[in-house]
Amino acid sequence: MSKTVINPPRLAKPTGYSYAIKKGGTPLFVSGQVALDADGALVGEGDAAAQTEQVFKNLQAVVEAAGGSLDDVVKITIFVTDPSYRPAVAAARLKWFKEGQWPASTYLVVSALALPSMLVEIEAVAMV
Repeated sequence: MSKTVINPPRLAKPTGYSYAIKKGGTPLFVSGQVALDADGALVGEGDAAAQTEQVFKNLQAVVEAAGGSLDDVVKITIFVTDPSYRPAVAAARLKWFKEGQWPASTYLVVSALALPSMLVEIEAVAMV
């Protein structure tokens, strides 16, 4: 089965990873998305709500670049560096996914992400 790398041009060019891999025509495994804009600049430094919004924009861009939509996301894993970010993340999740059609989800609090200024990261599996 063929493998397609998905690196949308409207996101920062990845180094050492792909934004997503599509294999066998059905599952799409999306790397953890963080709050970097297309120029690689962090959006919302110190602001979990702003970072979560950018993370969902990036997740949407990756899934759309693979021919899907957020409706196709079946599983997300959310990583945050502080449990107090949960309300901001939950509010964003309600905004970005249709009510009653939310993906399976795991929420983890970790000591740090790739850079100290990153507060939220979300990875996903979509069926496209």
